[in-house]
Amino acid sequence: MIDELRAYLSWAEDAGMQIVASGLRPQAPATAMKLPLLEEVRAQIGECTRCKLHKGRHNIVFGVGDPRARLMFVGEAPGEDEDLQGFPFVGKAGGLLTKMIEAMGLKRDDVYICNTVKCRPPNNRNPEPDELEACEPFLKGQLAAVKPEVIVTLGKFAAQALLRDDSPVSRLRGHWREYERIPLMPTFHPAYLLRSPGEKGKVWDDLKQVMKKLNLPLPK
Repeated sequence: MIDELRAYLSWAEDAGMQIVASGLRPQAPATAMKLPLLEEVRAQIGECTRCKLHKGRHNIVFGVGDPRARLMFVGEAPGEDEDLQGFPFVGKAGGLLTKMIEAMGLKRDDVYICNTVKCRPPNNRNPEPDELEACEPFLKGQLAAVKPEVIVTLGKFAAQALLRDDSPVSRLRGHWREYERIPLMPTFHPAYLLRSPGEKGKVWDDLKQVMKKLNLPLPK
């Protein structure tokens, strides 16, 4: 309960919410506190204009999947297909992520998928620090709402956003870390694997560690 309360308060504070205004008074017992629902986090985003990315977007790309998923994938930023459709990982990289999930014996509907930033950067450039900062409260809100047992970050910016570690993802991947006491496995982004298919074996090794952590059966 303490970890859940800490996660809620962190999200609420970063999102600029007033706890007393929401009816949750400081003297209320801890059992009166409730974590945000994904719908509440999405409502808090609204038609966001908190950073410059809103100027070129077609759709806010929030997240998809099981709202109580045991496993959560966090990517970096929406691409063109995601921006047009409003869903994360629906392009070529998304197709590869789907194959990765299915190789684990799961379906996309079994996991939750989102990105660090919810709007597409121009020309698919990397998200910039102010953009990551503007979206961070909502990523925290998604994590607090889903409460996954394991997080997998896809790519450098997703890992750095949650771990506050500037190390290259090639150094981070394959090693367990923690976010708010949740085991976190950094690995390469599917878009990188499309450019460097020889690295797929490393990602599969990372995912097998995740499967073991979740007590999922490993392929023989």
